[in-house]
Amino acid sequence: MTTIVVSPLARIAEMAVRHHAREMISLMAKEHAFHRPAVIKAERHLLLNMNDISFAGTGDLIAPQEAHVRAIIDFAAEWDRAAPLLIHCWMGVSRSPAAALIAALAVHPEEDDLALVRRLRSASPYATPNARLIAIGDDMLGRKGRLVAAVKEIGRGADADGNAPFILPLAVHSDIL
Repeated sequence: MTTIVVSPLARIAEMAVRHHAREMISLMAKEHAFHRPAVIKAERHLLLNMNDISFAGTGDLIAPQEAHVRAIIDFAAEWDRAAPLLIHCWMGVSRSPAAALIAALAVHPEEDDLALVRRLRSASPYATPNARLIAIGDDMLGRKGRLVAAVKEIGRGADADGNAPFILPLAVHSDIL
C-alpha cells in the first residue's frame, strides 16, 4: 500500500532509511538549515520555505501561500509511488500533516475527505494540520470546504514533543484502481 511518512526534522534521515523513501517535501522556516538525507534524490526534494502560521505573514514571517500549495500538488502528481513520500517540517505536527493531506488528495482526488482526515488522526493523536495550508489546499483541489470541515471535526491534536513520526496510508481502494 502506498503511504506518506510524516516526520519531524530531527528524524528525517531515520525515517527515509527505515521506510525506503526516495522523495521528500520539506516545509521549513527560511532560517532553518538542514541536510537532505543521502537516500533522497536531490531532484525529488521539494523545499518550501514558510513559517508555521495561519495568518498572512508580518515582518520576517512567511505564511503558507498558494504557490506553496501548488508546488505540493505538482510534486505529489509526479510522485511515482514506488516508495513512500516523506514529508517533514520542524515538529511534524502542523505543516507536514497539512501537506500530507494535500498530497494524498492530489494523487487520489476521489478520496473521501473525512475518511482521510480520520486516518490521519488515527495515525497521529498529535497532528494539528496548519489551517492556512488546509484552506488553500481545499480551494485549489476543488474540495468545496470538505477538507476544511473534516480537519475542524478532528480538532486540535494532543500536545506533542516533536518526536512522533507517523505513516498516513492512502486509501486501500485507490491502490487497486
